[in-house]
Amino acid sequence: MRNSGTNLEHARAHNRRVVIEAIRLQGELTRAELARLTALTPQTVSNIVLELQQAGILSSHLPRHVGGRGQPAVPITLNPDSAYSIGIHLDHQTLLVVLVDLTGSVRFRRLCLVRKPQPGATLVLINQLLTEMKAQALIDWRKLLGIGVVMPGPFGVEGLSSQGPTTLHGWENIDVAAELSAATGLPVTLENDATVAAIGERFHGVAKQLDSFIYLYIGTGLGAGIFTDGHIYTGHAHNAGEIGHMVVQPDGRPCACGNHGCLERYLSLQSAYEACGLDPMTAMPEDLLGVDEACFDRWVESALPATRQGINIIECIFDAETVIIGGQMPQPLVEKIVRRLHPLLCSVRSKYRDEQRVRIGMTGTDTAALGAAALPIFDEFNPQYEVLLK
Repeated sequence: MRNSGTNLEHARAHNRRVVIEAIRLQGELTRAELARLTALTPQTVSNIVLELQQAGILSSHLPRHVGGRGQPAVPITLNPDSAYSIGIHLDHQTLLVVLVDLTGSVRFRRLCLVRKPQPGATLVLINQLLTEMKAQALIDWRKLLGIGVVMPGPFGVEGLSSQGPTTLHGWENIDVAAELSAATGLPVTLENDATVAAIGERFHGVAKQLDSFIYLYIGTGLGAGIFTDGHIYTGHAHNAGEIGHMVVQPDGRPCACGNHGCLERYLSLQSAYEACGLDPMTAMPEDLLGVDEACFDRWVESALPATRQGINIIECIFDAETVIIGGQMPQPLVEKIVRRLHPLLCSVRSKYRDEQRVRIGMTGTDTAALGAAALPIFDEFNPQYEVLLK
């Protein structure tokens, strides 16, 4: 993958983002390496690096090779303390708040159990946790970019947004972003769990070097984060990727949306809980590690045909480099699902090996919160190619 800059003067903001993205992906680069990777002139790179160093975003380190002829190459890295962001993940049973720096290191983390969270009490709890964070995290709060919030979707869809086990009842008419922005004075971005998990995977996981991929997020339901040409696609109403309600088995299992045979009725925490005899209203993802292995294996076997068909449809529509499977389900269980998916159905990606077509992404309870925290950073630093058209 390569980010290409432009030497047009009016696109300086774009070029700054390209330089930052290149360093983020590689860890450290010299000016000569930056020029080669970004297609910018050495002088343009030097000017941008100097500007970003003066702003405190980039740091210089000791030369890689000392001695010999000429000036030694000085590697440039991101300064982790140059920017921070907050990620908030709210679902049916838990509230997780994290603070991360520019490189993704967690500086503060709080997890609270919130059974069937209601808007009033939950917003009060969030503000309490943010106050606790500010008292305990020793950072320069002037460098806080904003807050990313993740909640289960879909948003604003009649018959889907307020029904069934995958939605948060009572939140349909609550403007969460506006409420938190008014309380904190910070910019707040709201996205669904699959979208922010994909952004988190792009920043911290196996998708760091990928331009196009689809992230399947196994939560209470099932969603997809869509990355195309290095940019996230969210759709008109931020509901792109609601593949959990894609019908893959006509006349199959009934779904709360009113259809039969929706993909998430086969692949989701909800369906796994039901198959393994756990109460979906109280079970946690880690509880699946303690169920009878044969019972879990039977659930996996029942989910495989629908999952293969879902992957086939996704590949044929997007022709993405890979499909990444992750989410809240514990990693050993995701690994078991992915191993048993092979062989996959024939699609436009069939010339690639199955392990290239489907990969395992970040898993566990922090996945969505870290993705949410990446939202402000992504908005601030990810290259925006549309500026070149202005």
